[in-house]
Order: sequence, then C-alpha cells, then structure tokens
Amino acid sequence: MTPEELKGALKRQLAPRRAKWQKPAAVVRALGLRRGQVIAEVGSGPGYFTPRLARAVGPSGHVFAVDPEAAMLDVLRTRLARAGVKNVTPVLGRDDDPLLPRGRCQVAIIINAYHHIHGAPAFLRRLAAVLPRGARVINVDWDETSEFGPPPKRRVPRARFLRDARKAGLKLVSERAFLPHQYFLVLRRTR
Repeated sequence: MTPEELKGALKRQLAPRRAKWQKPAAVVRALGLRRGQVIAEVGSGPGYFTPRLARAVGPSGHVFAVDPEAAMLDVLRTRLARAGVKNVTPVLGRDDDPLLPRGRCQVAIIINAYHHIHGAPAFLRRLAAVLPRGARVINVDWDETSEFGPPPKRRVPRARFLRDARKAGLKLVSERAFLPHQYFLVLRRTR
C-alpha cells in the first residue's frame, strides 16, 4: 500500500459512522464466541473488530489477527498497545495462505475481507486445512444487491462464496440476517 492508500483505507475502516451500518456489538454477539477460545480474524486490517473479539474471548482466549499488509498490522499493534489489549498476535499472512498455526483456532472470522483476497479460493482451502475438524468459519461480506458498499464488481456474491467454501471442505450450517448490507454465513469444517 502507498501511504495515500493506507490513509484512505484507515479513514474508511475506522470511521465512527461505520458502527451504524456494521453493528459491531451485534456482530460480535452473533459470532457466539466463548471465553478461552482461540480464534482467527482474517483480514483484520487496523483492528476495527480486533479489540472487541479479544474482549469476547477474554484474557484466557487468544486472537490471531491476520492481514497481508504490514502497514495495517503496524497500525493494529499501535491501537492494541494504546488499548492495553494483550491477547492478540498480529500475523502477516499471504494472498494464498493465512499462515496460521495448525489446529489452534476453533473459529475463523472473515469480515468485509473475502472480496479483497486475490487468491480467495486457494486461501480458503488453506484456511480450512489448518483448522481442526468441526471448527467454524464465519464470513460477513457485502450483499451483491445492496446499494451501499464497494462497487458491485468488487463483491463476492453469496453463491460464489458458498461454492468456494464447499470446495474447501466447509458446509453452511446457519445464516443470520440482521445486517442491512451484508450476508452473515456460518460454516463448519467437514473434512
């Protein structure tokens, strides 16, 4: 990212008005996280959700915050230090691999990020492969019919994401419909 691209991304991702449409407290509740869980936040960016997720799993839990942009992880580290959050490990992932420790994360959460991943199907296969059997993958991304959000050509339609997920060994187990511009899918690793 160039410094200007980083500045624009931070402005969008950390905007206070985001709470109105993103409903972060409701999203975290809907994730069904428990104290002590080890989770992955894929596409953490500067950490809009990261501190909330860290609080949800508590001090005995842990969050691996994955992002492919080193500059975003630098911003995340600064924000976590200022907030006193200690149960997060930033991970510099790749476009084709989250580089997570094998078998550790019971839940992998992707919020507003799948449409940014260049090798998305391969990435999802590698993500599923490092999760223990029965682990959950939760994807929240832009509904293709919403007039709000990124340009339609940048979005990943729900059906396409589910095709990618099936090929990665993930099965849809539930869906939530409380976000005005996004789908919320809960999947489990089946193999």
